[in-house]
Amino acid sequence: MGMRNNWKWFLLIESLLLIVALYQLIHNLFILGLFAIGGWLIFLSRDQQKRKRRMPLVIGIFLMAFALMSLAGFWYMLIGAVVFLYLNYGKVFSKMDSFNFQQAPWNEKEIVVVETTDSLPKNAKRFKRNWLGNERIGNTIYEWDDINFSIFMGDTIIDLGNTILPKNESYIVIRKGFGKTRILVPNGIGIMIEHSAVKGKITFEEQQYILENESVKLYSKHYEDQARTLKIITNVLVGDLEVIAI
Repeated sequence: MGMRNNWKWFLLIESLLLIVALYQLIHNLFILGLFAIGGWLIFLSRDQQKRKRRMPLVIGIFLMAFALMSLAGFWYMLIGAVVFLYLNYGKVFSKMDSFNFQQAPWNEKEIVVVETTDSLPKNAKRFKRNWLGNERIGNTIYEWDDINFSIFMGDTIIDLGNTILPKNESYIVIRKGFGKTRILVPNGIGIMIEHSAVKGKITFEEQQYILENESVKLYSKHYEDQARTLKIITNVLVGDLEVIAI
């Protein structure tokens, strides 16, 4: 009986949050338009041949998912579902206790002696990046070259502890659809961040900035006094950016 009552309360709360999400959807014409177009493309794909309907179906699902993820009510529903599952099925998460988060890559601090090698040719140099999936750049010692790539979905970690930035300016340019980006920068480097997001937050120098369809420009302390500077330019739809000194 107790479990059955828990489910009743869960469905009641989720229904109320669904009403909040629908209210937000109706009062945001842009998001409502994206949702309607996505639904229309999915409906249109039903009457087409299998090969021809794939593209409208994918675009329709993407537009509807993007519209839903732009609503605060949708995230409240998701948070409520996660909390309910954890409270009632917490044994599933018991294995997480064995993971020591102090050993996370961005908390590791060690002295790295960067080995020098012959300079590699940079003209017409190509990089292959996946559109989906998580990626870490800088696992081993490497020669620095400005980073510029696009990714649809996935978390990214860029570790600058295994390289030496040249004097003057260096650049990291990232365009991302969904996912978190974490950049580890050695101390003594001036940092400029220019970040745009439909929804997300920035963590930089122990400060957090929440963005909702906004852009922000930030500078580290004593930026103009540093011999080496790093300019980070990022654009995301939904995702967080962390820039951490190591």
